[in-house]
Amino acid sequence: MGVSSSDPLLLRAARGEVVDRPPVWMMRQAGRYMKAYRDLREKYPSFRDRSEIPEVAIEVSLQPWKAFQPDGVILFSDIVTPLPGIGIDMDVAEGKGPIIASPIRTQEQVDNLRPLEPEESLPFIKTILQSLRQEIGNKSTMLGFVGAPWTLAAYVVEGKGSKTYSIIKNMAFSDPTMLHQFLGKLADSIATYVRYQIDCGAQVVQMFDSWAGELSPQDYETFALPYQKRVFQQVKQTHPDTPLILLVSGSAGLLERMALSGADIINVDWTVDMADARARLGKEMKVQGNLDPGVLFGSQEFIRDRIYDTVRKAGNRGHILNLGHGVLPSTPEENVKFFFETAKQISLTAAV
Repeated sequence: MGVSSSDPLLLRAARGEVVDRPPVWMMRQAGRYMKAYRDLREKYPSFRDRSEIPEVAIEVSLQPWKAFQPDGVILFSDIVTPLPGIGIDMDVAEGKGPIIASPIRTQEQVDNLRPLEPEESLPFIKTILQSLRQEIGNKSTMLGFVGAPWTLAAYVVEGKGSKTYSIIKNMAFSDPTMLHQFLGKLADSIATYVRYQIDCGAQVVQMFDSWAGELSPQDYETFALPYQKRVFQQVKQTHPDTPLILLVSGSAGLLERMALSGADIINVDWTVDMADARARLGKEMKVQGNLDPGVLFGSQEFIRDRIYDTVRKAGNRGHILNLGHGVLPSTPEENVKFFFETAKQISLTAAV
């Protein structure tokens, strides 16, 4: 793939090209902290309606783009969105997250799962991504995202989010054969879903393995890493030029292992200093992050100082500025605006 200066900034940085300033976007930048979103939620109280009715999902995805002009516009969706397509009913409860009606606990349930056929079960994704890509043109990068096998399995086996993950860990440590079969099926369907998003217009795709940080390093190597690799390898076979980002929450102890996944970019959260993360990952690995979302509750001077500190430590190549995780629902909207404005004024040659 040739280098093109007409390509959007985030895409160029994700490829490791030298850029004038760090591209910036925010996880969960479309959502509850924005008044425009809360107003729309009154009209469409169901999360699935907001994320699966194309015109609504397009409007939500574009709300932060219109307000702040981030360098990445991300599909408004949820990591559990593809699950019905493989035979797992789900809903997303307001303020609680995914709810699985019939948690998977038996071999028969695993055997009954079907491969994902996104054209059939997720046709709205194509409409949403193509419309967004057309809307933003080359002014921003179109971001897709998926959940990773371990994290999706955790939701599906537990039935909802968990503080202890004791049900899936019980399965992992007492019936690993069944869990590995399940993780393999999830990995293959997720890879299909990533490819579909890319074919529909996504230029960079982020995989959220949010709950893999709940695993010990040795269990991460057994139940998370092999399936991250399986997804990324399949995607790279058909779409070798699409940058792939990996996020694991609470990942300070796992960074080196994350780098073995095949991801092009590692999302660094705020539990590790960005300079330390850079040293541990090596200068060839690209990074994203890593401001504590709580920083956005500070003064503008404090926010500015933290942005500059992060950019200085990340260096002038291969860094996408972001929070370490999603923007919090009660974050002042004016501080989000200030975050984007400040980031866009940074000159990498002057700041680093």
